[in-house]
Amino acid sequence: MADDTHGSVRDQARPADPQARAHADPAPVGLAGFALTTLLLSIVNTGLLQETGALIPVLGLAAFYGGLAEFVAGLFEFRRGNTFGATAFMSYGAFWLSYWWIVPHVLGTGADAHNALGLYLLGWAVFTAYLAVAALRTSIAVLGVLVLLTPTLVLLAVGEFQGGAGAGTPVTTQVGGWFGIATGLVAWYASAAAVINATHRRALLPTGPR
Repeated sequence: MADDTHGSVRDQARPADPQARAHADPAPVGLAGFALTTLLLSIVNTGLLQETGALIPVLGLAAFYGGLAEFVAGLFEFRRGNTFGATAFMSYGAFWLSYWWIVPHVLGTGADAHNALGLYLLGWAVFTAYLAVAALRTSIAVLGVLVLLTPTLVLLAVGEFQGGAGAGTPVTTQVGGWFGIATGLVAWYASAAAVINATHRRALLPTGPR
C-alpha cells in the first residue's frame, strides 16, 4: 500500500505531457488573415478603389495579418503534425511578407520590374495549383480557395507581363481582382465555419466532406 501511495504522489508531481494537451485549431486565423488581405488587394486590382493611398492598408495587412499571423498559424500547424496546413500557411504568410517588402521598393524607386513580378506571381500560381491537388483530401471550402486562387494568380501574372498598373490596369488584372474577391470570400467562409462550428460544437456551417 505504501509503495502504491508513493507511486501516486510521484505521478501527480510529474509534469503533464505536452503532447497530451489539447491545441486550438490555428487554421481559422490563417484563413482569416489570408481572406481579408486578399479581399482588400483584389478590390484595388479591380479598379473599384482608385485612391492613391489604397495600397497602404493592404501593406499593413500583408505585414501583420496576412503575413505574420498566417505564418505563425503555419508554425502551429507544423506543431500539430499537419503537413498540408503548415506548408500552406507558412508559404502564403511568406508570400504576403514578401509582397509587403517588394511593393514599396518597386513603387518607391520607379523601377521597371513588371516581367519579374509576372514571374513571381506565376511561380505562386504553380505552387497553388499543386497545393490544390493535395487539398482534394481536405474540405471543399479549402479546396475552393485554392481552385479560385490559381487563376487569380495566373491572371495577375499576365497583367504584369502586359505592363501592370502603369499600362492603365490591364483587363486581365481587373478580372484577376474579381477572382481574388471570390477567393477571399470563400476563405473567409472557411474561417468562419471553423470558428463557429468549433464554438458551437456542431456543424452549423458546412464545409464539405474531408
